[in-house]
Amino acid sequence: MDARTAIVTGAARGIGAAVARRLAADGFQIGVLDLDVAHCAETVEKVTAAGGRALALGADVADEASVSAAVDQCAANLGPPVVLVNNAGILRDDLLFRMTADTWDAVINVHLRGAFLMTRACQRFMTEAKWGRIVSMSSISGLGNRGQANYSAAKAGIEGFTRTVAIELGPFGITANAIAPGYINTEMVRQTAERIGKPLDEFIAALAAEVPVRRMGQPDDIAAAVAFFVRDDASFVTGQTLYVSGGLAHA
Repeated sequence: MDARTAIVTGAARGIGAAVARRLAADGFQIGVLDLDVAHCAETVEKVTAAGGRALALGADVADEASVSAAVDQCAANLGPPVVLVNNAGILRDDLLFRMTADTWDAVINVHLRGAFLMTRACQRFMTEAKWGRIVSMSSISGLGNRGQANYSAAKAGIEGFTRTVAIELGPFGITANAIAPGYINTEMVRQTAERIGKPLDEFIAALAAEVPVRRMGQPDDIAAAVAFFVRDDASFVTGQTLYVSGGLAHA
């Protein structure tokens, strides 16, 4: 594989950092994008220490000008981004009757508006190259989850967005797919445990007991799925949502 460039959003930690490391190991140059450029340093260091090439990019994915500047910076310094992983996300959980409009907007803007802005900014490089891969993070919560009206709506929207992008960009050699993780051991799990007032170990054990493989997922499990979608020989797989949930029922 030639030295293609990938941008991974929300890549300072968790799933995004794991994806960045995996794609770098597979030969991609990595634009490590997060809200605070300083927070990208650890991921960049791990990629470069392993022999890869990475660039820290600071951007608010919900801000049009910020996205445009970061994507252009990546193109100028690493090369045209022909792989995009829309991973940036936040949690602002609450029950519907308590959820404020600002809380709703914050989650929708980062997850859904962010995926739109990043995809629109990167697709021009992909159409020029006649090759591209877009992978966006959905969630099993996209089917609905108590206390997550904003998050569930955003993730369901990402799946519809992904299918539409696959239709529109398919003629240019570009695929678009989504991944719906199940219970993954990340900072978001810790935040949820705190929100409901459960000790973290007890909360993780309870979640793992629901999963047929009897464990929490790890960020590397999601990175492995991303690695498949961005391969050359995955060119006939597009418009799909892959559940990476350890067998947890999702329908």
